Amino acid sequence: MSVQQTSSSKVTVSPIELEDPKDPPLNLYKPKESYTAKIVSVERVVGPKAPGETCHIVIDHDGNLPYWEGQSYGVIPPGENPKKPGAPHNVRLYSIASTRYGDFFDGKTASLCVRRAVYYDPETGKEDPSKNGVCSNFLCDSKPGDKIQITGPSGKVMLLPESDPNATHIMIATGTGVAPYRGYLRRMFMENVPNKTFSGLAWLFLGVANTDSLLYDEEFTKYLKDHPDNFRFDKALSREEKNKKGGKMYVQDKIEEYSDEIFKLLDNGAHIYFCGLKGMMPGIQDTLKRVAEERGESWDLKLSQLRKNKQWHVEVY
Repeated sequence: MSVQQTSSSKVTVSPIELEDPKDPPLNLYKPKESYTAKIVSVERVVGPKAPGETCHIVIDHDGNLPYWEGQSYGVIPPGENPKKPGAPHNVRLYSIASTRYGDFFDGKTASLCVRRAVYYDPETGKEDPSKNGVCSNFLCDSKPGDKIQITGPSGKVMLLPESDPNATHIMIATGTGVAPYRGYLRRMFMENVPNKTFSGLAWLFLGVANTDSLLYDEEFTKYLKDHPDNFRFDKALSREEKNKKGGKMYVQDKIEEYSDEIFKLLDNGAHIYFCGLKGMMPGIQDTLKRVAEERGESWDLKLSQLRKNKQWHVEVY
């Protein structure tokens, strides 16, 4: 099934035993004893006008590396660590972009959303391959059947709280930070998991450069059509749209646009998630602080309350 294809009715998943554990799997494989998985497919998922290349990579773990939505895998690229001759490369962490059942709904694969890291010399403007991201280029260049060393799964902060099927989940992403949300949304709207029905609100804010950079847009647009009462989707296209001050439209500008609604939802127990480059957080925090002050609230107090209530989930890199 292509990344962008979605079926009209909910898909049956297996093995249902993946629902049994009460706690998430953690660090089943460690850097010194990693798991050898295989690449199933590598698909470019951005259009020709997107700056840079982003790939959707499906990995076959044969059911031996289970994970939950919101967790990460570690990848050890082949070759030796230039800073430690004779030693392997350090582990690179990637948020998993599929549900625990994977893109084939059989519990045997996991998907990653990876942007190829390319370095351009600021003086010549030319690419310098010696400074390119080792792991992202290895992943984007890999071919079906290639072996890949995986560690993990790791992470608890982005796990999807499911005890209340009527909860509100506000998901904020820049670029490949959308990965864990793709897993959440497939679980909510695409998969037929026994005793799991989502009847709350999932609201996704995605910031990218332009229309060609939108990730998984067909999937998300389909959820909008099929579940208009349970899903909202707002995009911030920094190179195509202007904010109200005439500057570039970033994800924090969208948050400001809907700030009253977002604050009311948070007051009523909504979960809010942030995933993407760490540079996204200062602008977002400044916006939330300004909005809180305009409402006569202390942002520091509100933030500590959100953390205490486990409503605040951040994973930036």
